[in-house]
Formats: sequence, C-alpha cells, structure tokens
Amino acid sequence: MTQLENAKNKILTGQMKSVSASERIPEKKLLSEIAKGRIVIPANRNHKNLVPIGIGKFLRTKINANIGNSSYETDDEAELEKLRLCIKYKADAVMDLSTGKDIDLIRKKMIENSPMPLGTVPIYQAAVENKTIVGLTEQQILDSIRKHIESGVDFITVHSGITRKSLPLLEKRLLGVVSRGGSFLVSWMRHNNKENPVYEAYDEILQAAYEYDCTLSLGDGLRPGCLKDATDSAQVSELKVLGSLAARAKKANVQAMIEGPGHVPLNQIKNNVLLEKKYCNEAPFYVLGPLVTDIAPGYDHITSAIGGALAGYYGADFLCYVTPAEHLRMPNLDDVKEGIIASRIAAHSADIAKGVPSAIDWDNKMSKARAELDWNKMFFLAIDPGKAERYRKESNPDSDVCTMCGKYCAVKVYNESCKNKK
Repeated sequence: MTQLENAKNKILTGQMKSVSASERIPEKKLLSEIAKGRIVIPANRNHKNLVPIGIGKFLRTKINANIGNSSYETDDEAELEKLRLCIKYKADAVMDLSTGKDIDLIRKKMIENSPMPLGTVPIYQAAVENKTIVGLTEQQILDSIRKHIESGVDFITVHSGITRKSLPLLEKRLLGVVSRGGSFLVSWMRHNNKENPVYEAYDEILQAAYEYDCTLSLGDGLRPGCLKDATDSAQVSELKVLGSLAARAKKANVQAMIEGPGHVPLNQIKNNVLLEKKYCNEAPFYVLGPLVTDIAPGYDHITSAIGGALAGYYGADFLCYVTPAEHLRMPNLDDVKEGIIASRIAAHSADIAKGVPSAIDWDNKMSKARAELDWNKMFFLAIDPGKAERYRKESNPDSDVCTMCGKYCAVKVYNESCKNKK
C-alpha cells in the first residue's frame, strides 16, 4: 500500500516512524495528517537509499534545490557535484530538471546517490527525446511519466491544472506563461486545438503513481512571472482545478502537493497561501520563492528568501530555492550553494515565527556562544561554518573579539562589567 493508504488504515510505516522521530510529532498525529492529505512523505518504492522526510502541516518548512543539465551544459559529473553540494548544505529535496543529453543516465545516478527525495518533470524529457513540443502524442507524454516513476523518482511535477477554459485569461497578462512545462502545454493545446493531455489522462497518471507510491506535485503552469500578473484570474482558476485534482489523488490513495507562485508582492503572499489552503483542502503547498520584486537579477536568491520567509510563516510547507543565476544563466556550484543557504534561512525564520518545536533552540545556542565569545562554537553552529570561519580568519583577529568593534566590543565590555560588579 502507499503511505496514504497505510495512514488511512492506521498502519505505521518505517518511513512514518522516521519522520515522527525527526520532527518530534506524535505518531498518531502524523498518521492522521497524512490520512487527511495535509502531510506527504515522498518515498518511491524503488528509491532504495532514501532518508524519508515529511512535508506539510505541523512540520519543519522544507526546501528543494533544482539542478540538472541543459542543451548548453550537459556534464553529468557537474550535476552530481551539485547534488553533493545539496547534501552538504542540507537541502531537504532535489529536483532533476535536465533538458540536455543522457537524461536517463543522470536521473539514474541521482537516484543512486541521493538520500534526499528526488523530483522530476517528465514532460521535459518527452519534448527533448521527440524533438517537438506541439507534436507530442498523449502516449509519448504518458510513457515519459511512467518511465520516471518506475525509475524511482519520489515526486513528479505534472501540469494537469491547465485547461482550455483558462487560456483566454492569459490575454490580460504582461508576461504570459513563465513555467516551462506550462508553456509546453499551452503551446500544445493551442496548436492541436485540444484539451490538456495530462488533464485528460489524469486517471492513468494516478494509477502509475499508485503502483510505486510516487507523490504528485501538481504544477502551477500558469504561475505569475511578474508582480503585475500576481494572483490574477488565470492563476486562481488553475489553483481551483488543482484542488479538485488533489482530491481525486487522495481518493485514489496517491499523495499530492500543490505548486505555487512565483512572483508575488509582499502584501499578496498571505492571501496566496490562504487561497491554496482553501481551494486545495490544506494539501502541502510548494512555492517557488515567491520573489517579491522583479528588479534584482543577480540577487534573486534574496528576493525569494524574503518572500519565502513570509510564505512559510503563513503556512507554505515547501520552498523551492532560487539562485543568484535565476533569469540569467545555468547556476554553477557557487550559485547552488547561495540558493540553498538563502532558502534555508527563509525556512528557518518561518519555523521560528510559527513556533515549530525546537526551531529557536539553534538560535539560543548561537546566542550563548556569542555571549561567551566562543568562536569555535559559533562556527560549528553557523548555517555556513566555512564562510563564517573564513571571514574571521581574513580579518587577522589578535584577541577574542572581532575587528569591527575591537576593544570596544559590546559583549566583552559587558562581560567585564559583570566581573567587576562581583
């Protein structure tokens, strides 16, 4: 049975026990939330070295890192190095978005080497292998989806929420469609004058997902790509369809989460989260960013971290990182690291604000180390120990203070005053 089916039958799986222990959530409560569709544990039967995580209500906010090759850069070893970086800097999940050469090989190597849940977007490979977007057949798309599921992928993005009814709503947009999978399907529908094939074949997708317990990440193909398009009629209409699809998945004992925007101004983030929870019956919400301004190419890991912290606080469950290379080029190793760190800071900040058990303990330990001017302990506790230690060493400190305040260090002055008081 799937994780969802087991939960409905009050059967505790090994994956559930692991999540219960790591998240400090009672097993009974975890079972209940999975059965309700408010927590998912992406765990494909064929991913043998997986360390399971839970995504959803009452749990720590998780982050995902996107990697994968392109038609311009196709070095599979470079992508494995990015995967190792994701493991080192503690991303919770990773997605292989490869659109270049050897997609099957790269995915196989990632599954073999990743203890994290792995996600993919199968329609990318269908388009690459068949050298067409609008000429794809429904069967070619379904074959690609089944191939990815059978290979051991823990969650797949399917853009089943785009329908022909929503296409006229795009005419009002400034930036049209920015989701790659969404643009594929909109182009296919317009060219073939037919309904979305992954909407029409949704029951077949559910059956394949059920067989291997692959979680569906219901893609927001009409997500806004700029602030002007945020929370528009196209986005909301798709969200409503995604809610109905999530309900069908739950009935079929298939786990599902909902993908969300995108580019959203700060004052609309709360409403976006609340709309998803309302229309999708509190299914886990997986957001890209959201990016809170459009004017910062090269710094979009910051714009997304600002939005991600707020989204997480209001109830988003899963943050997809954004790197400094977003909108500009394929991210390199440094970009991947910066994206992970920024997203982790956002997720952790959200967890503190919403009272996730033990979240603030980490901060309290750091504060104690600072109070004691214990630099080695500070480095150990830092989210990026290497950078923190390097910055201190580069300043050539000659005492227990840093070179910003020197002998006027407030902590040292205060500590000495306490000693003198005694």
